[in-house]
Amino acid sequence: MAINLTLELASGQSLQGAPLELLVNGAPVARATVDKQGRVTFDAKPAAGQLAVRVDRSILKDR
Repeated sequence: MAINLTLELASGQSLQGAPLELLVNGAPVARATVDKQGRVTFDAKPAAGQLAVRVDRSILKDR
């Protein structure tokens, strides 16, 4: 199953290259990296539960 997202920050900062994790019920099930248009695609097995995306915000300090 593919889950596609487009991300934008209110500050206008780019998330290009940001490492993301897709979580199901708090457990990571897939990883992906944001492209230069702010898009990301997670390839994950179908699962029931609450979905969330976790961003490693430490990379934003250098931008």
